[in-house]
Amino acid sequence: MSEAPTTLQTADIMEILELLPHRYPFLLVDKIIEIDGDNSCIGIKNVTFNEPQFTGHFPSRPIFPGVFLIEAMAQTAGAICVKAKMAEQAKPKQVFFMTIDKVKFRRPVEPGDRVEFHMKKLNNRRNMWWYKGEAKVDGTLVCEAEVSAMLVLE
Repeated sequence: MSEAPTTLQTADIMEILELLPHRYPFLLVDKIIEIDGDNSCIGIKNVTFNEPQFTGHFPSRPIFPGVFLIEAMAQTAGAICVKAKMAEQAKPKQVFFMTIDKVKFRRPVEPGDRVEFHMKKLNNRRNMWWYKGEAKVDGTLVCEAEVSAMLVLE
C-alpha cells in the first residue's frame, strides 16, 4: 500500500513577516518553498549588491557574510516552526535562535547569487527544534550547519 503524496506548502514574504519578528535590514529570507510541516523546507535569499553589508564586507570584493548565511538558516527553520505551531494553537510570542554546531563554509556567496537554505529537522522536544541546514547556490554547497530554535509559547 503506497502513502498519499505530501502536499508541500510555501510562504511568501508577507507570510514570513507574520511568522518572524525580523525586519529590514535583518530579515534574510525572501520566501520559503517546499514546506513539509516542520520536517523540512527550502528558504530562498536573493543576494543583491544594494544590501547594506556590502559597503563594508568588502568594498573591493563584496562577499555575503557567513554569519548571515547561518542566521538565514535559523530564520528559515524558525519560520516553519512557528507556522507548524500556529496550525495547532495560537502564534508563539517569540522565536529564539539557540545553538549553532558543525558549521562549515565552502565557498563565498556574492551579489547576484540566489541562495537556497535546505533545512531538515533532526529532532523536536516540547518547544525546541533542531535542524541540519545546507546553503546552496546553483546546486553547489556553500555552507552547512546545525541550528536550533526555541519558541516562547506563553
